[in-house]
Amino acid sequence: MNKVALITGASRGIGRQTAITLAQAGINIVVNYANNEDRANEVVELCENEGVEAIAVKANVAIFEECKSMFDEAIEKLGSVDILINNAGITRDGLVMRMKEHDFMDVINTNLLGTFNCCKIASKLMMKKRSGKIVNLSSVVGVIGNAGQVNYSASKAGVIGLTKSLAKELSSRNINVNAVAPGFVETDMTDVLNDEQKTALMKQIPLKSLGKTEDIANCIKFLVSDDSRYITGQVINVDGGMVM
Repeated sequence: MNKVALITGASRGIGRQTAITLAQAGINIVVNYANNEDRANEVVELCENEGVEAIAVKANVAIFEECKSMFDEAIEKLGSVDILINNAGITRDGLVMRMKEHDFMDVINTNLLGTFNCCKIASKLMMKKRSGKIVNLSSVVGVIGNAGQVNYSASKAGVIGLTKSLAKELSSRNINVNAVAPGFVETDMTDVLNDEQKTALMKQIPLKSLGKTEDIANCIKFLVSDDSRYITGQVINVDGGMVM
């Protein structure tokens, strides 16, 4: 029987590619999305083309009740949730002196509280089975910070602390909890950068290129596989060498 992976924010970017990559590895997929149903259904179709089962479930991860309903639907339709990928995230960039409180809290609620909500629900399911894999998406800016992103950096640094603490809580039940910290990746978030901004970014990246969503998805695929049996509580930077 195929394992089931629930991926938040899977209608685009890293989440979308992760869904496809895990489907290619024979894992059934729950595509979580917040708004764009058409994109989510497209990802479902791409996953099904790989010969696995896939469903799309709408839920705002910042709201616990919606997360609970999402997991309930996943179990009802696919039988279990063996793997959780907390990928949903937003940005509301701006210098701290101009940042509105709601711009700070919106990012914290989606990126950090959303991760907590899903981890809380998944933990109970996985503890009963005494097995499971959780991968939380942090960011290079959660490790080294970035001007104009105090909210995003704080949320992603929080994800790292959550990951390490949860790994210690769940390790006795054979549950691995790790984080992946992407650098600058070719997604909707970096598409808005102009050439001058991209050139400035390249100077910070030893490998002199933006990452691809496949780079992140392949790391996640390893972390949810049996090959990562002895790895937990770690933060893996997939960033072209920005943090070393």
